[in-house]
Amino acid sequence: MDDTDQRLLAALRRNARASHSDLAVMLGLSRTTVRTRIERLQASGEIVGFSVVTRADVASDPVRALTMIAIEGRGTERVTRQLSGFAELRALHATNGRWDVIAELGTDSLEALDLVLSRIRRLDGIANSETSLLLSTRKSSG
Repeated sequence: MDDTDQRLLAALRRNARASHSDLAVMLGLSRTTVRTRIERLQASGEIVGFSVVTRADVASDPVRALTMIAIEGRGTERVTRQLSGFAELRALHATNGRWDVIAELGTDSLEALDLVLSRIRRLDGIANSETSLLLSTRKSSG
């Protein structure tokens, strides 16, 4: 699986009902390339199915965190593309100041969060990170 497959999977995680045409525009690919890659990922068993995600599913991540990330040099686009492929990523925000991006993460356990944080820290170009657990949500727009 290459970087394009990772980006395609991330787009499908956000909206598995997106049309091949919409995915092609989002990813800068042809519609035929998107269709062929999805078929190949299904045939290889990488994609095993599609499902509906309800508001309760998204809100039910028992462990949620914000990870502030500093990126070395001009690697922001590459790093954000890699982060977009993480299943645990709920949102990715560009920001100013000390941190370059803030990743909203959701997992089913502290152990799973620890694993994803380790994967993030190992990405080439990550200079520094700091994570805060979200203990409760008093107001949400979702």
